[in-house]
Amino acid sequence: MKNILIISSVAVLFSACMKEELPVPAVPTVPSGDAMAMNECMGPAYRDQLWIDLGSGTVVNTNDKLAWDLAFESAPDGWRIWLNGAKLMTAWDRGTVDIAQAHDTVGMSIGRRIDAPSGHLDSTAFGDWRGRDAVFVVDMGFNSLGQSLGFRKFRFNSVTTTAYTFDVANLDGSQMQTVTVPKDPSRHHTCFKLGSGVQAIEPLRGAWDLVLTQYTHQFYEPIMPYLVVGMLSAPRVRVAQVNNADFAAVTLTDTLQHPFHSSRDAIGYDWKTYSFDEASFNVDDRMVYIVQDAQGFFFKMHFLDFYGEQGQTGCPLFHITPL
Repeated sequence: MKNILIISSVAVLFSACMKEELPVPAVPTVPSGDAMAMNECMGPAYRDQLWIDLGSGTVVNTNDKLAWDLAFESAPDGWRIWLNGAKLMTAWDRGTVDIAQAHDTVGMSIGRRIDAPSGHLDSTAFGDWRGRDAVFVVDMGFNSLGQSLGFRKFRFNSVTTTAYTFDVANLDGSQMQTVTVPKDPSRHHTCFKLGSGVQAIEPLRGAWDLVLTQYTHQFYEPIMPYLVVGMLSAPRVRVAQVNNADFAAVTLTDTLQHPFHSSRDAIGYDWKTYSFDEASFNVDDRMVYIVQDAQGFFFKMHFLDFYGEQGQTGCPLFHITPL
């Protein structure tokens, strides 16, 4: 598939989490209106990440997916750390070994993990690293040409209300350094790139609802992580999916039969499929999503196309209507 990067040497072990079902909240007062059309392109090889605010129907930030490596939970009591799934990064827990010694990747093919695409907090590749003194061998993923970005070793030492501290080294133990990452409380996650430091990637809290991006999804036949193109949700954004629906006829009452989910990939990638017979992507415009945004307002949205004016992939056309 054009939107799937298959890495045949990768196998992943993690437990999938069921989507969380929540009761339908009271409907906030928000004026209804005509559908807002957005047609956003991700650039060659799906390289860009586009952060979207539903209320304004605009892209509030765009960045190269290679511009960061790790995302640190920014809340004062936060301690979780995520990989950049847009690069197909994976991590292998080696336990309490000496980070300064040389290590290889023998056994990593069955021991590596990804962050669950659902975004569930108990399903990260690093897990609860606190107090373990564990060393993680991290595959830094691939660039937009599919070229490997190599390996690094990480040992996460501490976290406070304001900062994280960790050690990082090459696979052979050389060039080890200790890094401190200050938390950015204005964002849900503090993004960091080796050699460059903290990066202003994720928009401010409440300023975005969805991000159009490549991300790592786990498939099971065969058991392989693939890079897919889809839409991920911000923390506290909730989504209800209405299948085989007339977009114009969908209202908030549909949530009585279609409960909301807070999973990060509640919209995900499968609003489109690839036809090998037609050698093109087909979009299911009868797959409708009701989204409660970061401010508590409701919108319905659906996708109509995956191609730009020049016929390039990675340019989804979608409609958003306030409810």
